Amino acid sequence: MKKITAMLFALVLGLSLLFCRATVETQRTKSPPVLSVWCWDPVFNIYAMKEAEKIYQRTNPDFRIQVVETPWNDLQQKVITSLSARATENLPDILLMQDNAIQKNVITYPDAFVALNDQIDFGQFAQFKVDVGMVGANHYAVPFDNGASATFIRRDFLDRAGLSVSDFTDITWERFIELGMMVKQSCNVAMLSMVANEPDLPMLMLQSAGTWMFDEEGKPYIKDNEVLKQAMLIIKQMVESGLLLLVPDWNSYIATLHNGTVAATVNGCWITASIQAQKSQHGLWAVTNTPRFSGFADSVNYSSQGGSSWMVLSSSNNKELAIDFLAKTFAGSVELYETILPASGAIATYLRAEDSLVYSQPIEFFGGQRIYEDLMHYASKVPKVRYGVFNYEARDAIARSLSEILQGASIEASLAKAQRNVEFLMSE
Repeated sequence: MKKITAMLFALVLGLSLLFCRATVETQRTKSPPVLSVWCWDPVFNIYAMKEAEKIYQRTNPDFRIQVVETPWNDLQQKVITSLSARATENLPDILLMQDNAIQKNVITYPDAFVALNDQIDFGQFAQFKVDVGMVGANHYAVPFDNGASATFIRRDFLDRAGLSVSDFTDITWERFIELGMMVKQSCNVAMLSMVANEPDLPMLMLQSAGTWMFDEEGKPYIKDNEVLKQAMLIIKQMVESGLLLLVPDWNSYIATLHNGTVAATVNGCWITASIQAQKSQHGLWAVTNTPRFSGFADSVNYSSQGGSSWMVLSSSNNKELAIDFLAKTFAGSVELYETILPASGAIATYLRAEDSLVYSQPIEFFGGQRIYEDLMHYASKVPKVRYGVFNYEARDAIARSLSEILQGASIEASLAKAQRNVEFLMSE
């Protein structure tokens, strides 16, 4: 009898342990997955992603994202390395992609990214932003921030030079240099700063004239691009006159804005988040439009710098959740944009958000100026250009060329070499 009782006890114990293990496994199965996200800039993109998480959690309380802060250059390199090696297990569910890199990455790795045609209402976004995320008839990117450029300038420096913000409105680069010299002489500061090995400023200048590094047929347009030659000449003049300060990296660039080394910056509107991070400068900054070229009829006082979009990786085990999250936040929530705009300057290309009263609010940090109304106006006037599949190769070639020119090389010879380098890369 004791033997039977012991056997029954062992059986019950075994069944209990099995039941407990099954319960744990069931709980694990029911636990919501954590979406991994790669993006950069804590005060802009990462902040926006965390706010999107809060909104999605209202209907999905167990939902979580894990953001891995990844500088853009590192992100791009990691993605290329992983996809080239077909080692996708460490890639995230969602990543942020700079707009001018989307088409090249999709064309190079056609199976790596999820087509979002039926899951996202792309009719709710500005068309110019939708276009950069398309390859053929497929949409691969959920539009995010607007890259419309502006001149962000210190009122206090202008006051000391006897100038006003209106003096810098609707002007040419030549006039900008003239006024900049007045500020430099009065305040002993440079007007602008730029990361020495980055071609962001010449790219911004190119787009203001409606041209790019490739022609309509996709062929390199560098050697004979008169706008590009003029951009290089203007940058060289500003560096040599002390109006444009070259710095080694992004952190050094931001430092020049925060420590009063420069009186202004010409950049994409997303830079407002970094500017506002220096609370001691409350009320000192203002916004006006971008300088234009004087010798080109198509040049305007509006351009674009940067801008990025969200993409879902095909290797993700949580594709449906990732798409639903993006559809109900960045592609479906006016409230999200109303929340992130004042703190980060994340100006929407989501059309429903543009009608929000938040965009018309005066921003005290910028002296009460309604900067987001102004920036939306600028965005509506940005010339469209075709970035081209080999955009990053051309950018790198222009960066090397700019460095050579600043060291004394001929503009014509250096740009001719840059074109040959791009043509060689395109032929491989």
